[in-house]
Order: sequence, then C-alpha cells, then structure tokens
Amino acid sequence: MSRHQGNDKRNAGSGRQGGYKKSSYSRGNAPVKNNTSNFSRSENKPTQTKTKPETDGIRLNKYISNSGVCSRREADIYIQSGNVKVNGEVITEMGYKVKPNDEVLFDGTRLTPEKKVYLLLNKPKNFSTSDDDGQANVLNLVRNATKAPIKPVGRMDKTTTGLLLFTNDNDMLTKFSQPKQRSSKLYQISLDKNLKFEDFEKIEKGLFIDDHKIMVEEISYIENEPKSEIGVKMKTANVKVVRRIFEHLNYNVLKLDRVTFAGLTKKNLPRGNWRFLTEQEIINLRNI
Repeated sequence: MSRHQGNDKRNAGSGRQGGYKKSSYSRGNAPVKNNTSNFSRSENKPTQTKTKPETDGIRLNKYISNSGVCSRREADIYIQSGNVKVNGEVITEMGYKVKPNDEVLFDGTRLTPEKKVYLLLNKPKNFSTSDDDGQANVLNLVRNATKAPIKPVGRMDKTTTGLLLFTNDNDMLTKFSQPKQRSSKLYQISLDKNLKFEDFEKIEKGLFIDDHKIMVEEISYIENEPKSEIGVKMKTANVKVVRRIFEHLNYNVLKLDRVTFAGLTKKNLPRGNWRFLTEQEIINLRNI
C-alpha cells in the first residue's frame, strides 16, 4: 500500500441552535480552532528537539524493549529475576548500561535491537485487528511499509473505520492500552435514527452500563447533517465502549469512524492509506 494524499473539506462548528448543540468536530478532519489543549498545533512548524547520543551505552531495560520482546517495565521484572545475561554474566542491576558490542541474552535468546517504527493508517471497512481474519487483517494493508514486526495499537472490528496506529514500540503499545491513559479520541457515529435530545443529555452527563459509569468529554450533533450524525470525544481507544453507549439507549450504530487519535488527524490521509509519523508527532505521543 503506498502513501497517498487527499483532503476532506466538510467541516462543523460549535454552539447551540434550535435546542440542539452544533458540532465542534469537522467531518473526517481535524478539530476546528476552538478545540484546544489536547491536540498538537506543531503540525506545520515542528519543534526541533536534540537528544544526546548515548555514547556510554543504553540502559538494559531500554535495550530489551528496543528488541521488541516486552516493555521496559516488564524488562525490569525479567532483570530482577536473573533471566538476562550480558556477555555471559547474569545482570540484576536496574541501571546497568549496555555497550554497542555487548551480547545480551534474554531467556537464552540473543537480542538485536531494532529501529522503532510508527505508522498511521486510515482504516477502511472489512478489515479488523483480529488474527482470525486472515487476509482481512489490517496488517495486510501495511505489509509493504516496513519489515519491522509492528502491531496495531488497540483493536478495531471490520465495521469500524478511521485512524489506527501501528508500532513495534512496546512501551507505547502498553501505554495506550492502559485504561487510565490520558489521550483523547474523536469519533463520528452514524445512527439508525435521530438522537433524541434527552438521550443526548444522558450521554453528556454520563451513563451507567453494567455498573460502570461511562463518561464522554464532549458530545455534539454534526452541523448541517441529520441529528443521527453524532460526534463524540472521549479517552477510550476501545470502540466497543463507544458503540455500547448508543446501543444502551436502543440505537443501532450504522457507522463508526475514528477521526482523531491522541492529536493525530486524518488530514491528507485518504481512506485505506498510511503514512509514517513525523519526529514531532512521535515526541508528542511520548509526552502524553
């Protein structure tokens, strides 16, 4: 799949009109200017960040994480358990640094650190993150992008579309899978009927589903669209939670599209296409 460029020009505003909220979302694009701090504004003028070369080696847990076998936190556990050797010697020191020519064995297997890859896909329908889907697995859409063993961040079913991040960075995979992670996502939902305003307000205040309170950061009707077109901003990357909100109120979700992910947008990324993240975007994700 080759990279491609495109535009989606249908926008939305914010405010109330005729008893309904207008949207603060743009359809298939970035948030309008009134949306604030959760999103990076450095897209056009990225900040140049210099990092010091690790001439004296890198920490052992980072070396293990860079090899793609586990996260740094998990690596600490293996190190403390005596399952890691450097140049034939068991190392349990947490701050131990590995030199470029050192041989590191992890549970008896020699490790080779690999370059971190960060790739963003605008997922089309009929592909999922499930390993059971064979040719319909999303990895087939990005198989020509890199030889690195990248994985999708979170899950998406076949009917859900929109932004899906891939990486071989185990720390980032772990970070965005945490229930309390802080990054916001925007979803556009198409329902089988207009969303009643009383249901709109229920969602806005928070719903109890299976004894858990589900909160959204924002909910809006999409401007110049039927009241069945809804924008929802929330921190969860679990699209099943988004669906459950509306199904709980007896609406069928016809379409679910992730418009933004942790400050990343669909700008210049048509459906079915992918691109690598910029250096500044990677820094932004690490700092969330």
